[in-house]
Amino acid sequence: MPHETSHRYGIMTKTLCIFLFGCLAVAALHAQKSPTAQAMERAGFVDVRDVDSTIQVSLMYSRADNFTGQVLYTDLREAYLHPKAAHALAKAQKILKSKHPELSLKVYDAARPMHIQQKMWDVVAGTPKNIYVSNPKNGGGLHNYGMAVDVTLCDAKGDTLPMGTHIDYLGRRAHIDAETDMAERGLMTRQELQNRQLLRSVMRQAGFKALRTEWWHFNFISRAQAKAHYQPIP
Repeated sequence: MPHETSHRYGIMTKTLCIFLFGCLAVAALHAQKSPTAQAMERAGFVDVRDVDSTIQVSLMYSRADNFTGQVLYTDLREAYLHPKAAHALAKAQKILKSKHPELSLKVYDAARPMHIQQKMWDVVAGTPKNIYVSNPKNGGGLHNYGMAVDVTLCDAKGDTLPMGTHIDYLGRRAHIDAETDMAERGLMTRQELQNRQLLRSVMRQAGFKALRTEWWHFNFISRAQAKAHYQPIP
């Protein structure tokens, strides 16, 4: 009997140690996240890589090589989305992998705080390029609700596939309704056109809608739905 009691005690001790270790690991991971990331999580948004770790992430606004020429995300490296949009993105990744195991979705922007939206708007306000950025005074865009994602395709090494323009290009060559004309005129290769079509196919099958003026931008719900049912990120 003493041996049996000792054995049970040993199992309980090991179980408790494993539980405590897990709690400490989660706490340590959370502590490593930036204030912006922690604020996103408190607001109910989820890291897309927590939903599907195979999705690649490279936030373009955490670098200066974007249309603003500025680093806008000074402490954010993770891509956050509303849980509904995050799970839909994971579905798109699964669809892509089922057809092309060697490829992956690569996220360049996701949930975006409104104060960052304001910085973007300030760059284009009063210029012809203001059609590409949602005005915060009008409620911003779906990025500000965690319901839109900027995404492309990449290979197993993480290298992006050619799409005719780089992501974040503000001009007609990024418009999806100009693709056929550009391909016919030799301004886009057939492979680049097929890559765009593949991206749109998997995203649409997962429930996203393409934005006419940006081949990389996909909305999960309408702006009217977002304003009626959700709150923007400050």
